[in-house]
Parts: sequence; C-alpha cells; structure tokens
Amino acid sequence: MSTQNTNASNSYDKILYLLKSRGDQSATMLSSLLSMTMMGARKLLLELQKKELVYSYQQKAGRGRPKLMWSLSEKGHTKFPDRHADLTLQLITNIRNTLGQQDLERLLMAREQQTLEAYSKQLNKELGLGNRLQKLADIRSEEGYMAEVQEQSDGSYLLIENHCPICVAAQTCQGFCRSELTIFRKSLSAQVERVEYILDGARRCAYRITGL
Repeated sequence: MSTQNTNASNSYDKILYLLKSRGDQSATMLSSLLSMTMMGARKLLLELQKKELVYSYQQKAGRGRPKLMWSLSEKGHTKFPDRHADLTLQLITNIRNTLGQQDLERLLMAREQQTLEAYSKQLNKELGLGNRLQKLADIRSEEGYMAEVQEQSDGSYLLIENHCPICVAAQTCQGFCRSELTIFRKSLSAQVERVEYILDGARRCAYRITGL
C-alpha cells in the first residue's frame, strides 16, 4: 500500500474514532481536531458517506443557518467490534435453553465475582477516588470499552464508556449490565449510578460516581 493510501486510511480511521468517542461532529469541528482544513475533513467525510459508514443531517442552530452534522451509521458502528458476538450469543442461548435461566444467573454471578476480584487487585483502595476511577478506566479501555473519566463541577465523576464490546450479549442477557453496576460499586467503594445507557438508545454508557 502506498504512503498516500496509508495516510488516507489513517485519516478515515481517525474520523470514525472521533465520531464514536465524541459523538456527532461538524466538518469544522473535525478539521480542528485533526489539524486539517475544513474542506479536507469534508472530503474525507464524503468518502466515508459513500462507504455508508457515516451520514449527515441538518441541526438547527438558533437563528442562524442549520449546521451540517455528521454521525456514525449502523455500519460505521460495526467498525468497533463486539467481542466474539456470535459465539457469545449462541452460548447464552444454549445455556438458557438446556440448563435454564437459574443456571445462567449462577454463571453470571461467577463471572461477576471473578471480574470483581481481578479489578480489586489492580485498584489501590488507599488512592483517592479520582485515581481509582482513572485506573478502572484504563482497565476498561484495555477490554475494549473506550473508557474515560470526567470530573464534574459538583465534585462527582463521570465514567464514560464510548463503546460496548459485549453489546450483543448484553442485549440478549441484561444480567451483564446489572453485574457491571455491582462490580463498579464494590471495586471502587463508591456510589455508582448509570445515567446513560446504550440499550436505551444512548450513544454511550455513562456512570455518575460519588464517594460513600
């Protein structure tokens, strides 16, 4: 592959990543984030639109002209894979059909305990809540959740997960999502409330965290 094609491919990937992690953007906003001209960003967006990876829409902006915004399409979201989605879905269905819902719940509880133990070993309880949260975000990012932490003006924190690598499994069995809340609360020793939820149609999952 030529250097020119490689650079173009990298630019496409960067735009897809920004739309995934930051939500809908205008060509001007993307050009600033990518340190390129607005026309350059628009050209890349039009190429991605041809590939059906993004789409545009008009957003009203007060009394001014509507702003053209760009968003990931359903196909674009598939560029951020769901870990072993088909296999996981098949296993969940088979367990539920052959062993029953009660045994499936037992397996989820065992997974929850294993995950909690693994996280707790890596989170130093003597560190402040903000530092523990950042470490948790690093762990979750390694697992594919594209996680970040934002401190709020009231002293609370948001743990934001821009991608869910087990979304198909979570849609089939929401016990995965219930386990996440339990794991976060226990491993952080904090109050955790889910405030945005992909399965409710949000772009991402987000959790508000406060001290006990």
